[in-house]
Amino acid sequence: MRGQKNTYTMQFHKKAVSLLGALLLLTLIACNHFPYAKTNRIYQHQRSILVKQLKENPGIQIIDQLPKATAWVGTTNFDLRKPNFVIIHHTAQNSCEQTLRTFTLERTKVSAHYVICKDGTIHHMLNDYLRAWHGGLAKWGNNTDINSSSIGIELDNNGFEPFDSAQINSLLLLLAKLKETYKIPTNNFIGHGDIAPVRKVDPNIQFPWAQLAINGFGVWFEPTLTDSLPTGLSIPLALSMVGYDIKDTNTAILAFKRHFRQDSTATMEERDKSVLAQLIKNKLSH
Repeated sequence: MRGQKNTYTMQFHKKAVSLLGALLLLTLIACNHFPYAKTNRIYQHQRSILVKQLKENPGIQIIDQLPKATAWVGTTNFDLRKPNFVIIHHTAQNSCEQTLRTFTLERTKVSAHYVICKDGTIHHMLNDYLRAWHGGLAKWGNNTDINSSSIGIELDNNGFEPFDSAQINSLLLLLAKLKETYKIPTNNFIGHGDIAPVRKVDPNIQFPWAQLAINGFGVWFEPTLTDSLPTGLSIPLALSMVGYDIKDTNTAILAFKRHFRQDSTATMEERDKSVLAQLIKNKLSH
């Protein structure tokens, strides 16, 4: 009987080990099926490198022909740099999954802090304090390095379609959080086409800028009969006062019209000039 009992015990242990092995194998397979496990590890590695750099004390002055300090003295007064702009994009791709794939291929050299899918799902792809590569060669006012001072948000949209209500609702909730957390000025919620008018048109002409402005993200004005540009103020100069890069006047006008007039033409009617005049007044008052 004792031998039979030992046989049963050994068989039970073998089955238990086999079951445990099968569960472990299934777990490994499931993990391997997650398509971004490898790129998540790259993210973590890159983050570790940056953290290591931050931990290093600044070196003693090493510029030749200048007096050198004998020891390093660190200030006690500092914190993290914080974003001051939010730049809104459309992905110009065919699905959220395609965009996630694009932003996890190192060769593309493009990224964003957030990607919002059509169903409202938000992917937070990069810590807000880190610098995403979303603005490219861009300018707004005197700011020529938008990536270093902004958060980039990509909306899953091919550039020719309306934006889903679920997507916009998620965007509004996210913008409220970002504005509160980083004290981002109302005027500093703008589009990619605003900062790069020669290269970009996003978000598309159907983007609901007026709805955002009602909620405190960006500004919006309707034409009036009383507001007009001061005599002698040229349209290019007026656009530059708002923030637009006017190296190419035509594309600057197009960018302004897409955003603030929901119009794709480059002609400046009196109604357009009225809105431009109100934007300048608003800018000067802040």
